Amino acid sequence: MGKIIRRTYPFEMAVGLLLLIFALSFFLAGQLFSVSSGSLISNEYLGMFLVSAGTIIMVLILWEEFLFPVHIQHHGDETIFRNHRTKLKIQLVFYLTIPAIVAFIYMEYDVDLIRFGIWAVVVLVAPVISKLVSGINNYNDFLNLSPSTISYKNNEKEGAFELSNIQEIKPIRDETKSIIKLQLFFKDNTDVTIDLDEMELEAFYESIEKYLSENYSKLIK
Repeated sequence: MGKIIRRTYPFEMAVGLLLLIFALSFFLAGQLFSVSSGSLISNEYLGMFLVSAGTIIMVLILWEEFLFPVHIQHHGDETIFRNHRTKLKIQLVFYLTIPAIVAFIYMEYDVDLIRFGIWAVVVLVAPVISKLVSGINNYNDFLNLSPSTISYKNNEKEGAFELSNIQEIKPIRDETKSIIKLQLFFKDNTDVTIDLDEMELEAFYESIEKYLSENYSKLIK
């Protein structure tokens, strides 16, 4: 059973913000078409609706807090921090509708190529750069902490370590004092660095630090 550490926005607030963004997008969408706003007919209003819909879909992918709570998975005495796989699948389905909307508008409407091109690039590229590439690259990554072991997977790097073999755990922090790496020093004089900042675990930094302080305090230096 997962413990939620970051909830979604309250339903009323989320709907209100989405409606506001939709209304603004609809109001500005007329500038993407090669007709004056005073001569728009019902068919062009459909185009404006589609532009707003594409914008809303982009927002839902970028602003994950609208739909996706962040939660920690507990399995027995193990605590698992990982990329939200269900979230990524839903985001990919959402994203696939954007190129369909862009292609339909381009083929069916007389558009202002420059303005339409700018909008199309934004809604097509922003989700990929900001969320989807990182989510796909880190789809299988995880950090698993338990009273007896530490295990992780980060792309091609992975490992499982018995706590009894660890001499020291050194948290490495960024300028905001968040733990972004864990350096494990072993009793055989070897060491391993777990790069949390490469594993899309930013939402879990505070929870990871709390777990470390509560369970590994004797090892942390």
